[in-house]
Amino acid sequence: MTVSLPLGVLIALTCLVSIKGFKDPIFFDRYKYNIADLHRKQWYRTLSSALLHVDGQHLLFNMITLYFFGDAVLRPLGALTFLGIYLFSVLGGSLVGWWYHSRNSHYSAVGASGGVIGIVFSAILIHPEMRLAFLFFPVPIPGYLFAIGYLAYTLYGMKKQNDLIGHTAHLGGALLGVLSTLVVRPALLLEQAGLVLLCGGTLVVLAFLLWRKKA
Repeated sequence: MTVSLPLGVLIALTCLVSIKGFKDPIFFDRYKYNIADLHRKQWYRTLSSALLHVDGQHLLFNMITLYFFGDAVLRPLGALTFLGIYLFSVLGGSLVGWWYHSRNSHYSAVGASGGVIGIVFSAILIHPEMRLAFLFFPVPIPGYLFAIGYLAYTLYGMKKQNDLIGHTAHLGGALLGVLSTLVVRPALLLEQAGLVLLCGGTLVVLAFLLWRKKA
C-alpha cells in the first residue's frame, strides 16, 4: 500500500515533532495541551499538542491508524479537504477537552487522536461498505457498528476517568470529523441518511449525557 504525499508529510511531521518532544521536556511542556495555559490564552496549544505524543507506542498507534484510513478520505476529497478535516477534528477534540476539563487546571494531554479519529469517522461515512477487524477481535464488522461501539466506549471512559486515554479528544474529533465531511460532501446526507442518523444520533445522545454530567 503506497501513501500519498500529503499524508506522508503529515505523518513525517508528527513523528519529527514527537521525537523532539521525547528528547526535550521543555519543548514538550511548551506545546502540550494544558488547561492552565489555555486560561492564559495560549490557544496555539489546541493544535500544537497534536504533534506531540507520550511515547513511541502512542505515536506508532496513531500514525498506523492514520496511515490506513487517511487515503480513504484524501483520495475522494482531495489533499486540502483532507487536511481541513484533520485540523478541524484536532480542534474539535481540544475544544471538547476545554469544555469538559475547564475547572481542572492540572489537566493536560498530547496526541493526534482527535484528528485521527475524525479521519476514521470521515472514512466510515464516505465508505459505508467498509468492514473493520482488529488483532483482539479478528472478525470483520461493519464500520457503523465500530463507530457506535467506539462512541459508547468513549462515553464510558469519560465518565470513569480511570485511564490515561484522552477520551474527550476522541469524542470531539469524531463529531468534527462527521460534521466537516458532511459540509464538504452534503450529498452524503441523502446517500447515507441511515448511517448519518445513526452516528449523528449517537453523538447527540453522548453530548446530552455529558452535558447532564457536567451540569
